[in-house]
Amino acid sequence: MAISYDEVEVGTELPAQSFPVTRDTLVRYAGASGDFNPIHWNEKFALEVGLPDVIAHGMFTMAEAIRVVTDWVGDPAAVVEYGVRFTRPVPVPNDGVGAVIEVSGKVAKLLDDRKVQVDLLATTGGQKVLGMSKAVVRLA
Repeated sequence: MAISYDEVEVGTELPAQSFPVTRDTLVRYAGASGDFNPIHWNEKFALEVGLPDVIAHGMFTMAEAIRVVTDWVGDPAAVVEYGVRFTRPVPVPNDGVGAVIEVSGKVAKLLDDRKVQVDLLATTGGQKVLGMSKAVVRLA
């Protein structure tokens, strides 16, 4: 069932989600995206350049975050605008567990033309990883 513009208000919360990230996930994303930067798969290299560990791709983190919106609205094409600032990397240890990206969202503004602005909060280990994360969504 599509979310109706008439049923939402400022403060409406979207269902929060958790997204596990393992080294395997990063290798698969690198293959799909063509981004083989060694900071995303080579622990020795990542440490040498001052990172805490191998880190998730920024675009991967961004893609996981918007899933909260697309799952809520039921139609990825309903997202008409999306932007974030990368504020902190997502370290992914090679421990068989990896990391978890926690994402929540809420309607921040009602806009014209049946659109709403959704603000997202993405964290890992209690640390915010995306800043100014906003999506504009056209509702039914």
